[in-house]
Amino acid sequence: MPIVDKSVGAGLDAPPAHAQTGYGTAAQTGYDTAAQTGYDTAARQNSTALAFAGDEVVNGDLGLPANSIADTTKTFTEKLQYLAKTLVVGGVAGCTAKTVVAPLDRVKILFQTHNAKFTKYTGTHFGLFKAGAAIYREHGVRGLFQGHSMQLARIFPYAAIKFMTYEQLKMILGRHVHDQHVRNFLAGSLCGVISVSVSYPLDMIRVRMAYITPTAGVRAERVREVAKMIYQEKAHQFGIFNFFRGFPVSLMGIVPYGGVSFLTHEYLTALARSRFASIAVLPASTRQEGSRRRKVHELKAWAELTAGGISGAVAQTASYPFELVRRRMQIVGAHSPSTRSSAIQIVRDVWGSAGLRGFFVGLTIGYVKVVPMFAISFYTYEKLKAVFDLE
Repeated sequence: MPIVDKSVGAGLDAPPAHAQTGYGTAAQTGYDTAAQTGYDTAARQNSTALAFAGDEVVNGDLGLPANSIADTTKTFTEKLQYLAKTLVVGGVAGCTAKTVVAPLDRVKILFQTHNAKFTKYTGTHFGLFKAGAAIYREHGVRGLFQGHSMQLARIFPYAAIKFMTYEQLKMILGRHVHDQHVRNFLAGSLCGVISVSVSYPLDMIRVRMAYITPTAGVRAERVREVAKMIYQEKAHQFGIFNFFRGFPVSLMGIVPYGGVSFLTHEYLTALARSRFASIAVLPASTRQEGSRRRKVHELKAWAELTAGGISGAVAQTASYPFELVRRRMQIVGAHSPSTRSSAIQIVRDVWGSAGLRGFFVGLTIGYVKVVPMFAISFYTYEKLKAVFDLE
């Protein structure tokens, strides 16, 4: 019978009491230490990750604060305020400019549409001033501003949407279009298309009111009466379409008009801030840049007015034939309410009667009107942006 050493069996089955106690203490201590260390490390890593993520969001392109619904709401509110302010600033700038040139605009429409009473002044020396004087003698100051109330009702939403959408489109396109000149042209063209689409019926009423020349002592047509007259014309089955006579031609014309105007203005103002900064930029002492978000160097009045005026002249030249055809289409209903005007037919008539020169009838008065209008519009817009501290 084999002899078994109990001490060996005991050693195999379990360690001595003092060894077991030491082993348990060490294991427990190691486990606690590892757990605590791991917990602390994970907590630190998690804290670092959150801080890093927060910095990423704060410093990101969206500019949204991290982990804060309140801050996000605040940023969204600021964006809405920016949109609202640019709408108001743009609308005020447009109305201011249009009011200054309203008498010139009235005479230009009469020339463009070959009004029978004013064809004798077309193409003559000082014909613009002679026509204006004739209107003043027969109808007074009200005659020079005939249709201007409708003009203001149209131009406020037009200019407001134009400037607001331009600012937004410029930022959006900047992420995809790297050439700033292409970006500015596309943003200007698109904002023009959007603003014209919204305000075109009002422009139709305004042009018709400016075209109508009542006899002396007879009350001029009111807005409601003119709108009703346009609606009841039989050119289209649905009267609402009468308010969109010449709309396709207008869209064709607004692409070069809006695109070229903003492209030229952006180019000239950038040139003034860089190459001619010493004479065109306001001194730093008058800009108060340290306490403002707006960091664009503001231009002196003459520089801003010059840039706006030149951009208007270039845009007018590029789009004038489209404008002339559109005006002719808009007033066809005044002569023949049941006739549907065709842009192609009007182009043929103009070409047949006066050739290429016929498409630029009234361009001189257009310059006289557009140059100060664009100068005042851009100047007012930029100054109001500075007042409201808009970038």
